[in-house]
Amino acid sequence: MVASNSCRVLVLVLLAVAGLVGPAAAAPEGRSEAPAGQVTWAVHISLAPVYFEPAEAPGIITPFMIYYALHEALVKPMPGNPMAPSLAESWTASPDGLVYEFVLRKGVRFHNGDEVTADDVKFSFERYRGVAAKSFKTRVAAVEVVDAHRVRIRLKQPWPDFMTFYATPATGAAWIVPKKYVERVGDDGFKKAPVGAGPYKFVSFTPGVELVLEAFEQYWRKTPNVKRLVFKSVPEESTRLAMLKRGEADVAYSIRGVLAEELRRSPGLTLKPTYMPWTQWGQFTAEQWDSKSPWADRRVRLAANLAIDRPQINQAEYLGFSRLTGSVIPHSFDFYWPAPTYPHDPGQARRLLAEAGYPRGFDGGTITSDMVYVSIGETVANYLGAVGIRLKVTPMERAAVLKANQEKKLRYLHVGGSAAFGNAATRIEAFVAGGGMYAYGSYPDIDGLFQEQAAEADRKRREATLQKIQQLIHEKAMFIPIMEPAFLNGYGPRVAESGLGLISVHAYSAPYEDVKLKDK
Repeated sequence: MVASNSCRVLVLVLLAVAGLVGPAAAAPEGRSEAPAGQVTWAVHISLAPVYFEPAEAPGIITPFMIYYALHEALVKPMPGNPMAPSLAESWTASPDGLVYEFVLRKGVRFHNGDEVTADDVKFSFERYRGVAAKSFKTRVAAVEVVDAHRVRIRLKQPWPDFMTFYATPATGAAWIVPKKYVERVGDDGFKKAPVGAGPYKFVSFTPGVELVLEAFEQYWRKTPNVKRLVFKSVPEESTRLAMLKRGEADVAYSIRGVLAEELRRSPGLTLKPTYMPWTQWGQFTAEQWDSKSPWADRRVRLAANLAIDRPQINQAEYLGFSRLTGSVIPHSFDFYWPAPTYPHDPGQARRLLAEAGYPRGFDGGTITSDMVYVSIGETVANYLGAVGIRLKVTPMERAAVLKANQEKKLRYLHVGGSAAFGNAATRIEAFVAGGGMYAYGSYPDIDGLFQEQAAEADRKRREATLQKIQQLIHEKAMFIPIMEPAFLNGYGPRVAESGLGLISVHAYSAPYEDVKLKDK
């Protein structure tokens, strides 16, 4: 699905080789023609100002749909390179793995005309307060401005995952915002009128309706092909497809099931799956650690796993394009352990429930899901209902369910997942280990092993420890792993290049400067 071997190799080499310089970026590509035309996206979520703000990157892929247009990073995934030099034209790592130095491109401008400097890089790092901020920033001793175009980051101790966090969308810390502008308008003002250094600049935003961006012709990499980008919030899947068929949208995100089959059969439309480090699963929230809850019994959690027919969900929702899994960690991640997938065995599920003292099943409370994937939540609820676990499906807007999950306010079951970048350690840190952003509880044996791997310099021993953690996660049936989904999208006949799939680890259209309409 998602190939990340090159990412792994680059991180390892950076740490192992003194003075390694990041690969040079291609020269900016000039264009003899001015940007022209408009491309409209029918977006599957309700856009919110938080998605304009890299400092608040919440550990999911969604905001990068907008970051790739409005903002620019020091280093980021690009076509053919999971860690492509961007604002940083090169970087070096010290032999002891304690110091990273980034050399910035000269003459790069923000949309308001300010030059991008090392002060902006330091400011953006220190301002970052997203999902991984605590664990990420506590490992950094200092961010130093060497001169206007060089930044030095000193670590407290060698950390093999530094570039995994900093140079990919695992965090928003390397996405740079203009220091002077943010200090002048404040955080709220920045969300109302964001200024970045990306290929498109902010024009207008109507909450719940649309975001309009316009080409920034001075973008360092190349002048964009398309003049105007419009992102329309369209939560209803059938409406997104209808807009695509009528030509009201040029690209539509997240079309599944029978609608995806209809898209595939429609003349002039193209079905385009994309892939990312995305896993969907069911989470037992705090119920797993509440001795009075049925979900505290491993047999009940195992029964829930055996109740679900994953191949059928894959075929019905994703036309068979997804990868089934027994883990919450993507198979492409470094240190991944291939957990066995659970068979569909409702008979054994009922026997386990009876052994646990629930021969007639039980009322399991609610099962929450975001609005986009409520059909997955409904399907899981139906399978669990078939073995006697009765649940009420409660859909929520994505921003609301994300906030509730971060604040540990969800109850009973939650069907969600993550497409955050990283490796097995970063996913375990966020969702499994004690104190993790989305961890409602933890187990002492797992916490001990997690602390052990964090201090382990030997890669093989670290891998063995992380894989032992994954085995324990599976043995304890801590989650209901479902699949690594394909993200099914469609685009219409006006589009020459949709941007879908150009970056192998990114779900959405990108780079936006490469999006292109067909000649009239």
